[in-house]
Amino acid sequence: MEFGPALYHEFGEAWKTRDGYRLAKTISPELTPSQLSSIWQSANGAGSYKAARDDDVKAAIKRGLSSSSARLDGIGQKEIKGWVEVYFAYWQAAGILAQVQQTSSWTNAYEQWKVLINALIQGYNSHEFEAWTIPCLYVAGKHLRLFAMQADEHTSVNDNSATAFQDDFDPELQKHQKLEDCARVLNKVFTICLSDRAPLEESRKWGLYYIVNLLFKTYFKLNATGLSKNVLRILTAGRGDMPDFHAFPKSQQVTFKYHEGVLCFLEENYAEAEKHLTEAWNTCHKDAMRNKELILTYLIPCHLITTHTLPTEKLLEPYPRLQKLFLPLSRCIKHGELHKFDIALQEAEDEFVKRRIYLTLERGRDIALRNLLRKVFIAGGFEPVAKEGDKPFRRTRIPVAEFAAAISLGSEEKVDNDEVECLLANMIYKGLIKGYISRERSIVVLSKSGAFPGTGV
Repeated sequence: MEFGPALYHEFGEAWKTRDGYRLAKTISPELTPSQLSSIWQSANGAGSYKAARDDDVKAAIKRGLSSSSARLDGIGQKEIKGWVEVYFAYWQAAGILAQVQQTSSWTNAYEQWKVLINALIQGYNSHEFEAWTIPCLYVAGKHLRLFAMQADEHTSVNDNSATAFQDDFDPELQKHQKLEDCARVLNKVFTICLSDRAPLEESRKWGLYYIVNLLFKTYFKLNATGLSKNVLRILTAGRGDMPDFHAFPKSQQVTFKYHEGVLCFLEENYAEAEKHLTEAWNTCHKDAMRNKELILTYLIPCHLITTHTLPTEKLLEPYPRLQKLFLPLSRCIKHGELHKFDIALQEAEDEFVKRRIYLTLERGRDIALRNLLRKVFIAGGFEPVAKEGDKPFRRTRIPVAEFAAAISLGSEEKVDNDEVECLLANMIYKGLIKGYISRERSIVVLSKSGAFPGTGV
């Protein structure tokens, strides 16, 4: 969209209908280089980066905005002045973004886009911008984060070649420099929304969860989950003065619940994590396959720990990557194949560590061991009945040596009775087996009712 009648018309129409999303499109950078170049040149008659003076461009923007809003109620010169600064920053950013593919000047693009978002922040602080315009913050915040990552990536590539022989250089120090700066700017936006004291119907608090989700994504990228917890605490403390969570768009609900669930998961609070991730799964759109895959990545390990349930092939059918990750482990756990479980875990170790689920899945070995021991219990058959017609009971006194033989076969290494007793004691302590160990007689006495809780045996 050129800086001219078309843009000013869109500005006026957005104001007339109080359509924040339509207004946000007027500052979107999601355009082709030629369209961005057209924006730059439309306010710069000579087509040169130095041809137009800043004051002349601002004066032209002010005339255009004033003309388009002359017949509108509720917009004053103070607010117009704020929007002039926003569109002037956007005009400058368009000039840089139009050339970024050739110059790779992502750092310049980030810095100029930061000028734009700071102009918006100033608009809400000093120029009386109304709450219905908050989608402009969505567009500005979303792209600030994207440009920060591009700038850091480009800087990292340059630094790797330029500092190869500098022993005193710490590459990690500047690895996410722009993204860290982006997080600070997004925090300002978060404060702008949270601190609004207007009635809820016309409050900037309706922008909270979109901005919080951007902060979560940024903090997760920076591996700074502690800062995400701070945001959660602030939201919890102020929830009484906020709109109801379920009144926000479902897309924002899903993203928030996903991140809240992952934070609980990383704290090993699997019950809470399961609750939040399940809500995200149930709310997620049926066609949002990528989002559902991300949710399942953490929900499956949660179920493994909380309910000892495994994903079915039907559940994972639409997700080839998850099939590759979880099905080999699931088969090993189901059949109690300890050695194959260790191999499957080792083969996918890099991916599990990257997704931060390795340690949780490693605990699945206990479930595999439980299933192996259950096989021994079932293979032991039934006790002889005292008289005909009595209900038979499974044999509940099992020699430790039988369990030792099964574990040695399953793990493909010799395991002595002392180690087996230690494993069995651990299983009893964790509630995976009901019974006790008689060391004097070297047997395990299992409960006659529910020796293996939750398995139906």
